[in-house]
Amino acid sequence: MSTFIVTGGTGFLGRHVLPMLLARHPDATIHVLVRPASGDRLSRLSAEWHGGERIAPLLGDLTLPALGLDGPPPAADHVLHLGAVYDLTAGDDQSATNVDGTAAVIALARDLGATLHHVSSIAVAGDHRGPFTEADFDLGQSFPTAYHRTKFEAEKLVRESEGLRWRVYRPAAVVGDSRTGEIDKIDGPYYLFPLISRLGALPSRLPVGVPNLGATNIVPVDYVARAMVELMAAPGLDGQALHLVNPRPQPIREVYAALASAAGAPRPVADLPAMIAAPVLHPPRGSATSVRNGLLAGLGIPAVILEHLALPSTFDDARARRVLDPAGITVPPFGTYADVLWRYWREHLDPARHRRPDPEGPLVGRIVLITGASSGIGRASALAVAERGATVLLLARRGDELDEVAGEIRAAGGRAHTYPCDITDEAAVDAVVTRVLAEHGHVDMLVNNAGRSIRRGVYASTDRFHDYERTMAVNYFAAVRLVLALLPTMRERRFGHVVNISTAGVQSRVPRYSAYVASKAALDAFTDTVAAETLSDGITFTTIHMPLVRTPMIAPSGRANPGRAISAETAAAMVVRALVQRPKRIDVPIGTLGEYGQLIAPRTAELVRHQMYRAFPDSPAAQGNSQSEPDPSRAPGSSGRRRPNRAVRAGRRLARLVPGTHW
Repeated sequence: MSTFIVTGGTGFLGRHVLPMLLARHPDATIHVLVRPASGDRLSRLSAEWHGGERIAPLLGDLTLPALGLDGPPPAADHVLHLGAVYDLTAGDDQSATNVDGTAAVIALARDLGATLHHVSSIAVAGDHRGPFTEADFDLGQSFPTAYHRTKFEAEKLVRESEGLRWRVYRPAAVVGDSRTGEIDKIDGPYYLFPLISRLGALPSRLPVGVPNLGATNIVPVDYVARAMVELMAAPGLDGQALHLVNPRPQPIREVYAALASAAGAPRPVADLPAMIAAPVLHPPRGSATSVRNGLLAGLGIPAVILEHLALPSTFDDARARRVLDPAGITVPPFGTYADVLWRYWREHLDPARHRRPDPEGPLVGRIVLITGASSGIGRASALAVAERGATVLLLARRGDELDEVAGEIRAAGGRAHTYPCDITDEAAVDAVVTRVLAEHGHVDMLVNNAGRSIRRGVYASTDRFHDYERTMAVNYFAAVRLVLALLPTMRERRFGHVVNISTAGVQSRVPRYSAYVASKAALDAFTDTVAAETLSDGITFTTIHMPLVRTPMIAPSGRANPGRAISAETAAAMVVRALVQRPKRIDVPIGTLGEYGQLIAPRTAELVRHQMYRAFPDSPAAQGNSQSEPDPSRAPGSSGRRRPNRAVRAGRRLARLVPGTHW
């Protein structure tokens, strides 16, 4: 009966090796080194494996002296060292795991008199050009990344340890399971999958050429696990390195063709000279490199991955094949399982997977948070969004009114949850966001609808600075607070959409709304600025420059409101369009006209606005009186509401001819 100690057992390769090790050695006990925090994970995994009761956790840490063990380790015949950082993009900090951790494992194996099975990598070949055999190791090669160097240094420690029985296994680039496609993270060739996915939007019959960059070497994880377990049990291999590679290197064009076929992207019809790709793979230093790296970052491709896409070395596996061929363990051709890898990646790891709409509808299954949802635009939008299959999170101060809206949605078969909250209270917002994320995990879309409007001329506001503070608190700071609170989870999921309800007044600079328009203008500026920063993370923004809407918010202004107001349901239709189509802006004719006027004839636009100011005085409510007091904008002796003058009437007629914009 054999006893094993395994490091890295809960990692990607370890999760494939352990059940095979249990099957190959039905009487063996396997102690798995795990951090205390990973003990439950090991228990869950082993419960799913046949013979998993023979898995025993060994609490420790690969990065600590003596592996962080509290007492003497259990006796073991074999120590399988899988634990390492497998990442070309990692820096020198991986030495603590890859090098120092290996040194501690060597000491453990030597003290126990066990055979050390060390998992290295073909990365030990570094930049060596030409054949690299299983007998080769130090050929004077250099190491282009910290990963290459640390794997070489770790294997060197194993080879130079006196009194140690060892075997070294050098896998090629490991991808997902050839049967299920399972992989646990984006690494190696997977960094190119999003680019191929984008190419999938092109006609599949479009002829393309692929630069002749050379070849790579890819093996599926199930092959590596089966081969390793077989080689560990084979006699006569101590003191040898064994390559777990594809005996036939895969040309880059062949790999791309297989993935393009799976993705529905254009397939290659010709090889192009490698020099075509030289400016991208090896740009001249300076600004060209910065530009290249910036473009690659937008595609989610680390520059180091592209630079080492093709391998300068070729690897034989003659030693390993002498054991594996009789056992029937061979490397499947990449083309036979590329579609399996692709499907798994698309469903589980594609950074853009959360952006894809449900086939049943663009809002089906989305979680949409709407502020100011108890009445007006918010209520109408919640009803409209829920009708289209979204789960609506209703947020407003008045909990009883939220319950009424939620009840109406549920009665119609929709899904709604209420969250009473004063969005001007920072602590309350933090608490409600924490609760929302705990209950739903994320928010797909945020509609910043809650707002405060004050229509009061500046002369009537000289002693009312709090008007400006109140509007900023609701219209700007509250909206920004929610955006900032939800951005981290949106970024993690690489999808999110924010709809900000602004006003056409921002475009036309409507008089007597200086507090309201300024607060909405601040939100517009914030939105445009951050949208440029979040775009590559899949987080987008729509600003709706709303016209007047018949809601309780405009009631205090009475007949002093210039222009006709649209219904809350019409406004809600604009919100739905913003959520479904996610344009940059949605404008209306009066706002478009005002914006054009500001650009083309600012002095004339100001004159027209001044005439509007004189034609539409402050309401009694704005003046704080039940009776209207003399207004500084009106001529002495005048009373009552002025009929709009010719300039104002002409402006209204012209506005009807200007289309709204939606882009």
